[in-house]
Amino acid sequence: MGPEFSADARLKLLGVARKSLEHGLTAGVHWAVSPEDYTSILQSTRASFVTLNIEGQLRGCIGGLEPRWALVEDVSRHAFAAGFHDPRFPPISKVELANVRLHVSVLSPRTPLAFTTEAELIAALRPGIDGLVLQLGAQRATFLPAVWESLDDPVNFVAELKAPHVLAVVLHLVEQPLRDDVAPALSDTF
Repeated sequence: MGPEFSADARLKLLGVARKSLEHGLTAGVHWAVSPEDYTSILQSTRASFVTLNIEGQLRGCIGGLEPRWALVEDVSRHAFAAGFHDPRFPPISKVELANVRLHVSVLSPRTPLAFTTEAELIAALRPGIDGLVLQLGAQRATFLPAVWESLDDPVNFVAELKAPHVLAVVLHLVEQPLRDDVAPALSDTF
């Protein structure tokens, strides 16, 4: 975890995500957070993903690779979308919300990763640090750095990402993780 996100900032982002889900249950829209109420790091324009899990199983995950809004607004929008608009799941219920564990990933800007063979790509990856975006034309597949928790081998990481796609252009992204040994609160324990 980079030093830019304090434990307090992490908790605030998790709180924004949860509040947006709660607001979504009652109002049907994301919580319109006021970025000016937060510190400058949380007001900065950053891309994020919000993942919802229930009993260790994915329940929703939505985010963006390009920064569009203040980070707190980005998290609010993506939390709502993960809970109510992930096409893999029905909208979250009040009962489910009580059991949801949240994970917020804040992305750094994507940077190209030069390679000529798949072996070079695999050798360049940093397990637990790097996410990966494979893109060919309009097709794109993405793994966030958190995926390393379930696919810790770089060969499998690349194979699983490209399995549903035939993609040739690779971009590399690095998460500014909101999870580390210092702040396990990202598992959303409140």
